[in-house]
Amino acid sequence: MHLTKEEERIYKGEEGWAREKAMEILVAIGDINNASKLIPIKSAHISGASYKTIGDAFEFINSLAGTTVKVKSTLNPTGMDRENWNAMDVSETFVTKQNDVINAYKKLGVSVECTCVPYLIGNTPTCGEHIAWAESSAVLYANSVLGARTNMEGAPSALAAALIGKTPLYGLHRTENREPEMLVCVNRTLADADYSALGFLIGDLVGNKIPVIELPPASFPSTDELKHLSAAIGATGSVGMYHIKGITPEADAIGSPAEKTEIEKADLKKFYTDTEKVDVIAIGCPHCSASELQQIYRLLKAESKGRKVRNDFFVFTARAIKERMHGVVRKIEDFGVKVICDTCFVVSPAFESYKCVITNSGKMLRYVPLLCGGADVRLCRTEECVRLAF
Repeated sequence: MHLTKEEERIYKGEEGWAREKAMEILVAIGDINNASKLIPIKSAHISGASYKTIGDAFEFINSLAGTTVKVKSTLNPTGMDRENWNAMDVSETFVTKQNDVINAYKKLGVSVECTCVPYLIGNTPTCGEHIAWAESSAVLYANSVLGARTNMEGAPSALAAALIGKTPLYGLHRTENREPEMLVCVNRTLADADYSALGFLIGDLVGNKIPVIELPPASFPSTDELKHLSAAIGATGSVGMYHIKGITPEADAIGSPAEKTEIEKADLKKFYTDTEKVDVIAIGCPHCSASELQQIYRLLKAESKGRKVRNDFFVFTARAIKERMHGVVRKIEDFGVKVICDTCFVVSPAFESYKCVITNSGKMLRYVPLLCGGADVRLCRTEECVRLAF
């Protein structure tokens, strides 16, 4: 991989140990993937923020102190609500360690917003912009809905790119690698959690092949539904983008792949199973948008009949969104629902004792059994999630 004179200087350690290590990571990734050079990026989004998942590996982040990121950089959810952790089932030891992780990133100039939806809080790339993002749901949304260009970065590579302000030119940064390889025809009208189910199924079906998804004329997903579709595809597949004509900026210029598969009503129906046994309802994986908070309030108001929720009910959102929607959040909390920031059900140790989880999230459907003590997870539409809360 060709390096400029400035990049060579960094690689040789002439701008300090931290940037040297960051450049070594980028060069190693570039060489493995036959990248020709490094390209500038506009932003980074970094995973590896929860002490539950990163553990004491955060000491490496501490070792980088003394340098700062070169581009706007945001952080993924941590393992607790930073301002209300004492209302969560986390130990003081965990809190101390988690704050150490957050402070290590903060010293590097990373914006510790602690959310998986950076595109909803100001880190919003434009079409064609090169970025370096970890967090699979955000990667798929950025590539497929916003038309930005990023590979599926890991925590070390996203951080390295943030410190250098560049990333290797390979994969989804190259136009020829963004072409669809499989046509997925959906033969039913979709709404709400159907997009979580669809994404879960598509991820399994396509593996690492970029799909173009053909929806029926009556289905035009909202931004929230696209968020859930992206998250579920990222949870079960290993592909970094999809195309939907009329949504993906590049989709109108693409052809139709020869390989084709169809998804019928029965394929999605199997994701919904009747249940009245509920331990907890969890919504906000990825974090809830302002419109989702408004929807949850409307549903609670319609269903409550003056009651508070009977089951534990958690709603996860970004702190910036909670502050902007303060009035709605207060009304949601009046029903006994807990609105939590900076974390989510999957990456916090606070939610590992539940046995049956109800959610509208395909990402939770995938990861809760793996990361939350083997709990049973049931997918429901948002309206049904709220009904079961009472």
